Amino acid sequence: MSETEAVTEEEVKEQVSETSSEAPTKTVEATSESSEAATESVVEAKTQTKKEVKEKWGIAHIYSSYNNTIIHITDLTGAETASISSGGVHVTADRYESSPFAAMKAANAVVEAAKTKGFTALHIKVRAVGGVGSRVPGPGAQAAIRALARGGFKIGRIDDVTPIPHDTTRRKGGKRGRRV
Repeated sequence: MSETEAVTEEEVKEQVSETSSEAPTKTVEATSESSEAATESVVEAKTQTKKEVKEKWGIAHIYSSYNNTIIHITDLTGAETASISSGGVHVTADRYESSPFAAMKAANAVVEAAKTKGFTALHIKVRAVGGVGSRVPGPGAQAAIRALARGGFKIGRIDDVTPIPHDTTRRKGGKRGRRV
């Protein structure tokens, strides 16, 4: 090697640190065999850095009552629907529409459709009937959340967006209430 081609170990480290933000394409030769092996391992370590993959976030709206479970995935604005499915589509008997099994099947169907559209992470909004109805989500809500997490999505926040009236309309049942 000539004097112009000889590179010290400090210069190699400077070149590697300068090119850490971009993929290094230059090959660097060192003056001795031991320093050459050390610099090659440093250069190889820098070239094998992971590509930063930008996460695409969406919102999973889960409506869960005692009659059915509906899972609806949209973009962050809520304007574009990525996928929608309900528990009633995946079971034959009406009494099983709100079951955890049906909710899990619906969530798995939604997961596949959303992944093809590029979603990698989800915020979850769980909703019960609310109003004068039940304020507790149905049995399929937890199973749907679990299936979304197992489907490979990164879960952001989980919100309960059940509508709760502050001054409500009158419940059914009349003046004397429901007679059992």
